[in-house]
Amino acid sequence: MLPPFDYFTYRRVRALKQNERAARFASLPPRYHDSLTSHDKSLLTQSIQSLVQEVQNGSLPALDVLETYGKVAVRAHERTNCITELLLPEAETWAESEVNLKGPLAGVPVSLKDSIQVKGFDTTLGYTKLAGKPYAEDGAMVRLLKDAGAIPYAKTALPVTLLSFESANALWGACRNPHVPEYSPGGSTGGEGALLALGGRIGIGSDVAGSVRVPAAWSGIYSLRCSTGRWPKAGVNTSMAGQEGVASVFSPMARTLNDLTYFTKAIVGMQPWTYDYSVHPIAWREEEEREAKSGKLRIGLMSTDGVVPPTPAIQRAVSTTVAALTAAGHTVSEITPPATADPFTGLNLASQLLNSDGCVTFNSHRHNFEPSDPGADQLTRIAKLPRFLRYLYSLYVQYIRRDPTWAALIRAFSPKSAADLWKLVAKREAFRATWHAWWDTESQQYDFILCPANATPALPHRAMRDAVSSCGYTFLWNLLDYSAGVLPVSHVDAKKDALPAPYKMVLKQLGSDHAVARGAWKHYDAAKMAGLPTAVQVVGRRWQEEKVLGYMAAVEGALEQYYDAETGEGGKYPLIELD
Repeated sequence: MLPPFDYFTYRRVRALKQNERAARFASLPPRYHDSLTSHDKSLLTQSIQSLVQEVQNGSLPALDVLETYGKVAVRAHERTNCITELLLPEAETWAESEVNLKGPLAGVPVSLKDSIQVKGFDTTLGYTKLAGKPYAEDGAMVRLLKDAGAIPYAKTALPVTLLSFESANALWGACRNPHVPEYSPGGSTGGEGALLALGGRIGIGSDVAGSVRVPAAWSGIYSLRCSTGRWPKAGVNTSMAGQEGVASVFSPMARTLNDLTYFTKAIVGMQPWTYDYSVHPIAWREEEEREAKSGKLRIGLMSTDGVVPPTPAIQRAVSTTVAALTAAGHTVSEITPPATADPFTGLNLASQLLNSDGCVTFNSHRHNFEPSDPGADQLTRIAKLPRFLRYLYSLYVQYIRRDPTWAALIRAFSPKSAADLWKLVAKREAFRATWHAWWDTESQQYDFILCPANATPALPHRAMRDAVSSCGYTFLWNLLDYSAGVLPVSHVDAKKDALPAPYKMVLKQLGSDHAVARGAWKHYDAAKMAGLPTAVQVVGRRWQEEKVLGYMAAVEGALEQYYDAETGEGGKYPLIELD
């Protein structure tokens, strides 16, 4: 349809889908709107393993578990707008007819990022163009889940384009942070972050630049970024089909580390390579997880990516974690990344690979005048500049605004020919080889790397127009295809985490006074952010999911055992209490 007429189509479809969602919630049986009972709360605090055992031996009906988590979903959505497609009451039918209640996830409700295909439901990705096209069959990932005994019960919020840490789109609206609603729960799997923080149990998201790790960090939950080929990705939709420069991976998320580990192990135990040809036939290696969490560790600390320094709240989370690990007898030392493969070089290379089509594909799914993500809009404007104008603009930024960092990113951000893309892929492989050799040297024999998950706690809604490029702490590991997990540490404190001076002055003192850092730091306000989670990231090497989960357990154990009476730092991270 020609513009401007498809604008009215966008408005009509948006109203139709939002009314449809509201009607599904309103038509739920009254029991889903009741308050949580003591029985519900006991189910919500049981480990997945315990729930599975009771469902398998017949002492706990799967429908009871589903009803409890249905109640959680209703409350979480009212609070955060985290659900796109409510799969109840279809899930009740699946539990009685299609789900294998003898499997390793017997009766466990699982929430799914909206991009995962479920029969009878749309996979809109937040685009109105993709609405009204329900899938006739489950995708491979959902078939695997049902065979394992899991019951899909909700699809969750994401950003249009899937390239944002803000989970908002014109179709469904903005998803709100479960701790402070004026802030984002993260993205692009932000709906999962919000739902799991408010009592959901396990979920699946995707990650191309931090999209399961940033929601975990900003919402106060746990996630694991799997290396390519370790977790299934068939049976999904995407905003950038064919993009393989920095591969998107689907990965697990959970409310607790224990559940994250059990869930990951259960899925790998289902031999996902029989459902999805892209999965490597690597069985679960129990001994690697066990060894990783039991011995004394040598840990490399990347306290900054050299592009966007961590803000005070994140600095405190990292320093608390370092102190806890040291007190537990582990060795922590600052790393010096390879000089020819430093994090900024990685950010520049990964940005070009990810958007080598000039941002054409993720924009092709939108109706005319349908709003996009503000960060994606900025990327699109730069990519669409004629080459000569882009070059002049980069010179202006470098020499007039004296910002060589932003200038370098602008200059390289353009549509690539096939020949250009081949050269970038060759650079990617050289970059990976450099890191591989660096980690193998005698002086760099770290068990894992500890670093922030993001330079800031959760940012306010619409902040991506400024902070779109502040993704280096996660994007680097996507480029390298390393396994990486995120676990919460504490919360922002208005006094402890206040800036000592205006943010621009602090950035100048840190030698990071450029647009990328300013875009993130301009939104940092410890008083307004008070109560938001802080987190750290644990990074292993490629296909080391078992080890990373073991290392995360070691970090969490050290934090739980550590307490500094003088500063009040340390202790177990408190999950949101369920009412």
